[in-house]
Amino acid sequence: MEQMALRCSMMRGGTSKGLYFRAEDLPADRRGRDAVLMAAMGSPDPRQIDGVGGAHPLTSKVAVVGRSARADADVDYLFLQVWPDRAEVSDNQNCGNMLAGVGPFAIDEGILPAGDGTTPVRIWMENTGTLAVAHVPTPDGHVSYDGDARIDGVPGTHAPIPIDFLDIAGGTCGALLPTGNPADEIEGVRVTCIDNGMPVVCLLAEDFDITGHEDPAELEANKALTTKVEAVRLAAGQLMNLGDVTNDTVPKMSLLSPARHGGLVDTRTFIPKRVHEAIGVFGAVSVATACLVPGSVAAELTGMGGKVGKVDLEIEHPTGFFTVTMDVSIDGSAITVHQAALLRTARLLMRGEVFVPGAVFASA
Repeated sequence: MEQMALRCSMMRGGTSKGLYFRAEDLPADRRGRDAVLMAAMGSPDPRQIDGVGGAHPLTSKVAVVGRSARADADVDYLFLQVWPDRAEVSDNQNCGNMLAGVGPFAIDEGILPAGDGTTPVRIWMENTGTLAVAHVPTPDGHVSYDGDARIDGVPGTHAPIPIDFLDIAGGTCGALLPTGNPADEIEGVRVTCIDNGMPVVCLLAEDFDITGHEDPAELEANKALTTKVEAVRLAAGQLMNLGDVTNDTVPKMSLLSPARHGGLVDTRTFIPKRVHEAIGVFGAVSVATACLVPGSVAAELTGMGGKVGKVDLEIEHPTGFFTVTMDVSIDGSAITVHQAALLRTARLLMRGEVFVPGAVFASA
């Protein structure tokens, strides 16, 4: 059987890159869908030489977008992580970077009409069962990718896409603080387990005999560090209601250290076994939230514990910083997140068809 073509767009969303598909263009059953996506990306192969994947988790991602049947949403968005080096497609986490491209893709594809000026796109995030609203620039009724907004980790400037996250606390683990505590000791290390859009374990870099300012490659090469971080992650997964996370992408592990460039805190994030060149959107939101939780390791480091009301928090990472706008209230031990918002950009890189071997598509 000849190769089969699937229409899609390749887009940069935030500091990630991947393929965007309309839901109806992929096989309906999960096994068939995953086989097709792995063939399209070229997995499993660390170089992804026989596909369009970028040989790194951050550039081997997929967004599946379709019109939503929900009254409170315009489109549904499913994020899929296609792993370069193993035959696995994961849907157990969200991706706020790829989310930045969902609104523009939906408008470009005619899934919903564009307004004049700015088009708010209500997005149901299927991975976590939560809502986000992306404000897409649409001057003259068309998506604009050109603008003056800059985000660290991406060259140049582009059109700004502000994103508001609605009620994302505990979306994966069932509670903002899944263990019920602002801090726990796991594997002899004091940590904070938190889920405000992404399950994250916050740890102090100094507890691992590092500064926390090392570059990602240096951290990945530190076998004693990676072994200890993974041991904490596996134990934390059980405490965070995630079960056995041996083969899962969550929780993310964020090593915290004092800020060096005028921000609030510096981060190095395991995703979960490679070290992020920046930090994920929801990872940044969860770290920012932890900074406001009294008694958390992040609050102790930053001195922000108990801060209420609207505040901008600058989370540093290896290639810059990430500004998260938070609005929280605290009543005794109850912490309520009223708003989490941030700014992203996206760019359409290519639109057309990706080809997969006909045998793969036939079996799907």
